[in-house]
Amino acid sequence: MNGQRLILVVDDEETQRRTVGSVLQDWGHEVLEAAAGQEALGLVKDHAVDLILTDMRMPGMSGLELLRECRTLRPDISVVVMTAFGSVETAVEAMKNGAADFLTKPIDLDRLEVVVGRVLEMRRLIRENRLLRQRLEESASGFQLIGNSRVMAELLSRAARAAETDATVLITGESGTGKELLARSLHDLSPRCLEKFVAINCAALPETLLESELFGHVKGAFTGADRDRPGRVAAAENGTLFLDEIGDISPLVQVKLLRFLQEREYSPVGSDLSLKADVRVVAATHRDLEAMVAAGDFREDLFYRLRVVSLALPPLRERREDIPELAEFFLARFAKRYQRPVRKFSAEAMARLMSLPYRGNIRELENIIEQAVVMAREVVIQAEDFPSRQEASPGGDAGLTAPGLDDVRGDLPGMLEALERRIIMETLAAFKGNKSSAARHLGLTESGLRYKLGKWQQGD
Repeated sequence: MNGQRLILVVDDEETQRRTVGSVLQDWGHEVLEAAAGQEALGLVKDHAVDLILTDMRMPGMSGLELLRECRTLRPDISVVVMTAFGSVETAVEAMKNGAADFLTKPIDLDRLEVVVGRVLEMRRLIRENRLLRQRLEESASGFQLIGNSRVMAELLSRAARAAETDATVLITGESGTGKELLARSLHDLSPRCLEKFVAINCAALPETLLESELFGHVKGAFTGADRDRPGRVAAAENGTLFLDEIGDISPLVQVKLLRFLQEREYSPVGSDLSLKADVRVVAATHRDLEAMVAAGDFREDLFYRLRVVSLALPPLRERREDIPELAEFFLARFAKRYQRPVRKFSAEAMARLMSLPYRGNIRELENIIEQAVVMAREVVIQAEDFPSRQEASPGGDAGLTAPGLDDVRGDLPGMLEALERRIIMETLAAFKGNKSSAARHLGLTESGLRYKLGKWQQGD
């Protein structure tokens, strides 16, 4: 059996009721008993009943009526009906009304064990699935792994198989495709799901701080290290460590990470001690690591250690058939968040969503729909409710727009500058004004990006 559950046995025949209840108790379950439908309803209201076993023919309220009342009162409750031999058509009617299964009298105990075990197992799986969906919806990445396209179906199938193991996984894909969400899903579906998921953005920290964040440090290791401090590896013990933007780590950190992946050993900064950690590693990057290996910018041995399993998230433009489902998901989310009455998209609005280039991928789609929900004047989102592609980018660069080529001189330098400006402004918009992320995506330094923005702002 599958752990202790609270089961309610409903039967007007006392001997039958007591016999079934006694067997269920021997199997380790808690049991409540009721001799009539109304009495059973009272128990359902007062107790968190997992399963009801009810006779079909009883004085007053029948088993079928009890089933209907219980499904109204507790839609998630599981009900198995017990009926006399030869009354299978009655059991079929109960199944049509939501019964999970049926048993014929006299009750065969082997059959009872199979049915109760199967129904409770299905209930457990449904509950776990619901919890997983809730965790995904509440994840920091902000959107589900939605998609019925062939490319997504194949990816999720590979991810599900990888999740069952401790193999190191490398997730690749453009910014905004959902790499962290996929990493969280791998953790949630793994045997380590009850332990911590610890994430660190490798691009956000300089080399010295990144090493300390990963492996910790001892007191006096560097200026300001006034006490011992464990790192993210220690925090992720028995769980999953997610290394985002792994392509941005320095050669020194590459060496230390390689040692950890090979030996599962590491040393805190400033210490000669060798510590062990049981951690599953998932890494992600938007960079082409193979090209970086060829250029000598990334260790080949580390690359292969990271890429035991490789999962490539496709850009949104390569899975456009998933856009309607994603759009509906975001619409429902933001309508609820902002308490707006919007319910659906017009045909023209959906056609526009399907046609956009999505350089910012799903993150850009999410931003577009959030703005549309806020600005919509009707219950149906229209194409004009979407933000204009000519609007100023977020993040304080007011007045800077991405001009079209018709707005500039016909000479080549002017056209190239206009094209550069358009690409930069649209990238900034995709990253919601985050200059460091936009610069990294464009292959620029942040100071170089700020210089260009300042020059254009002075010229406007």
